[in-house]
Amino acid sequence: MIHLPNDDVTCGWYHALPSIPEKSALKGKQSADYAVLGAGFAGLAMARRLAELMPNARIILIDAQRIGQGASGRNSGFVIDLPHKFSLEHPDPEHKQKLLSLNRSAIAQLNTLVSKHSISCQWSAKGKYQGAVGARGEAYLDHFEHLMKDLGEPYFHVNGSELAKVLGTNYYSRAIYTPGGYLMQPAALVRGLGESLPENVEVLENSPIRKLSKENGCWVLHGDSGSVETPELLLGTSIFTREFGYLKNRLLPVMTFASWTRPLTDAEMQRYGGELNWGLTPADHAGTTLRMTADRRILIRNTYKHVPKYGSSMNDKVREQIRDDHRQVFLARYPELADVPLTHTWGGVYAISRNFTNFFGQLDEGVYASACDNGVGAAWGTISGTLLADYVVGATSKSLDDIQQVTGMPCLNPPEPFLGLGVKTRIQLAKWQSRSEL
Repeated sequence: MIHLPNDDVTCGWYHALPSIPEKSALKGKQSADYAVLGAGFAGLAMARRLAELMPNARIILIDAQRIGQGASGRNSGFVIDLPHKFSLEHPDPEHKQKLLSLNRSAIAQLNTLVSKHSISCQWSAKGKYQGAVGARGEAYLDHFEHLMKDLGEPYFHVNGSELAKVLGTNYYSRAIYTPGGYLMQPAALVRGLGESLPENVEVLENSPIRKLSKENGCWVLHGDSGSVETPELLLGTSIFTREFGYLKNRLLPVMTFASWTRPLTDAEMQRYGGELNWGLTPADHAGTTLRMTADRRILIRNTYKHVPKYGSSMNDKVREQIRDDHRQVFLARYPELADVPLTHTWGGVYAISRNFTNFFGQLDEGVYASACDNGVGAAWGTISGTLLADYVVGATSKSLDDIQQVTGMPCLNPPEPFLGLGVKTRIQLAKWQSRSEL
């Protein structure tokens, strides 16, 4: 049976949005010059760029859910310019610079779109803190500083007392601040990007595609109540790319979980005593991500799970357990806010590869994909989706050359049950090793 996106409706970011009318669902037989499957950061960027390059083409963008309900609207709200930790350790300085340049192109593109279309999504050039709790975290910070020096990027030390003024907690011993990242409300940003697409993009929501077939030299996307025929298919489907027979046994579905509070009252803000609108990631990657949003909510994100059945987020029992864990993390940092409840707990699934390699390019005749963002999808999805459209229509650029040089084929995974056991063991080990940083 095919896995399909079927996320629960508990995502706080999405819950905080005003309701808007649904877009049409797929009905009857349709045809398009280009079809894009998946309306997250990657798929939206593909559709937008195709429309710009081919203004007379008919482009159909299809999502199994509503725009903003999937993984792209479920992250912790960072758009990060720096390459992923693994990539930062890459021995080739040119490789790192290309990744940095691509991420910054994505940020510049999103910045333009947010401004041009007046997308209300708490978009802000706030940078990010990387925080340590104790000696283990500080050792990671030292390593990160070394990598920043090698990269020639700006960074700033923030000691515990300075950090406490920002975060409203003295839980962290110190941090390194990097100024190039942005913060945003992810569900609002994704929705806004979907609402501002060019006129020659038709968006179909709540339209799961059950299978692909090749008929008369075209691809046919089969839905529940209709189909789309197209000669060119672009996949922005992340882990779900596997469901159509591509990159099988090469992608790992991992889910991370977040909880947040309701907006703090004026009195609670006084007790909190920190600043508004900042983001902190853990120095130790298995630690806790922490946000104070622009609308006064404190967000906790940690807990990683390998999810072979990745079509739906989680059941109520698991959600309660995770919320309890998040509650302990919250109270350790903000005991003076013990009376403030966590109102929403949600998960989002993304794809990683064991060799941390992103796939970009052609999968089959007339089938293209950007897949496996390794957990940094806002920037990477935006730029890889944009450049994939360039690739499909034959446009050329330095950025397209660069992305082809820094991507490749995710490596094969061992078979089940060894894969599941190995990933679960690795996650549990990382959690145990990082317990002092949680």
